[in-house]
Amino acid sequence: MNAGLRTPLGRIEGLGSAKSGTADFLHQRITAAALVPLSIWFVLSALAYVGASQAAVAAFLGRPVNAVLMFLLVATMLYHMSIGLQVIVEDYVHREAMKLTLVILIRFAALAMAATASLALVKLALSGP
Repeated sequence: MNAGLRTPLGRIEGLGSAKSGTADFLHQRITAAALVPLSIWFVLSALAYVGASQAAVAAFLGRPVNAVLMFLLVATMLYHMSIGLQVIVEDYVHREAMKLTLVILIRFAALAMAATASLALVKLALSGP
């Protein structure tokens, strides 16, 4: 970007008008790229266990490699989702108080879902075969 078009503070800090827009854009692209192989692994795994018993699926997710891959899938997906929802809120909600409230709720909801999924995976991984 042409340095002459930036505000003096922007030239000093090196940030655009949105402050974190570039970082959010980059994080969303990185998480999207990470989700491609993780999603392929998940779909193939899910298809392999169609019609399987709950015990078989629990044993599959109880294996350390599968538990780690599932954790990475869930964590990456929830982070990707929270960034996307934050961008939507920042673009379409115009009242600052409502915008801040929604962004905080989105982050807490994503954190709660990640904690719940992590606890379930830890329980499966520690239960053994």
